Amino acid sequence: LVRSQNQTTMSAARRSRLSTKRKFVADGVFYAELNELLTRELAEDGYAGVEVRTTPHRTEIIIRATRTQNVLGEKGQRIRELTSVVQKRFDFADGAVELYAERVQNRGLCAQAQAESLKFKLLGGLAVRRACYGVVRFVMEASAKGCEVIVTGKLRGQRAKAMKFGDGYMIKTGHAGKVYTDEAVRHVLMRQGVVGIKVKIMLPHDPKGQVGPKIPLDDVVTIMEPKEEIDPAALLAQQQAAAAAAAAQQAAAAGQMPLMAPQTMAPQTPVDPNAAMPPVEDPNVAAGF
Repeated sequence: LVRSQNQTTMSAARRSRLSTKRKFVADGVFYAELNELLTRELAEDGYAGVEVRTTPHRTEIIIRATRTQNVLGEKGQRIRELTSVVQKRFDFADGAVELYAERVQNRGLCAQAQAESLKFKLLGGLAVRRACYGVVRFVMEASAKGCEVIVTGKLRGQRAKAMKFGDGYMIKTGHAGKVYTDEAVRHVLMRQGVVGIKVKIMLPHDPKGQVGPKIPLDDVVTIMEPKEEIDPAALLAQQQAAAAAAAAQQAAAAGQMPLMAPQTMAPQTPVDPNAAMPPVEDPNVAAGF
């Protein structure tokens, strides 16, 4: 017991001392191994990917699947077993890792779910063309922009070949090819050999980011509706009518003003221009000079 505790402490200390480059590599290896484990364990339950969220207190692992009830198991027994396996494999402390199950909203737009569906159709003995066309039709009915299914291997006879089925349009290059395209690869162990499956789905544009990516495509041009242009004659008539209404309003306001009574002024005595002016006092005489 003391040895196991020491190993756990050493592993935690080793993770805390990792450099940035080694941390990214370790996170990638952890995700790859976890994804491989869940792909093999939950293949029949519509496994559609995993998301790892790291918080300061614990690590949350969100499993996306089409049948979440089968992932949880009876009274949550299966999800507890998976949590225990992950905790012991990656040296997590008790309560440091939690597993959750999330239902896929639209499984027709999930490439991993469709690849798993096609895999079990082929294992069940369904013809390749019928199975692939069924997947393509189901994806296109789920409002996808395009879909492509490639099946390679010994499909009929001893000669291996590849068959490609598609519908709609698919962007494969540039940044849009990474953002808008969902891709999944599966290997089917048939009786005559291994058959490879690749499913690619072109997601639709969604401004809310729920069904598809928010980023619009670079070559999509949205033409807005033109604004209604006003006829110059109608605009001139409207301006003249407004000016006439303003003039009429001013005239009405002037007519309503009360008339002021004329003020009575006191009579002024007439001034005789020939009358003698009063003598003007000399300022030097007044000063005593």
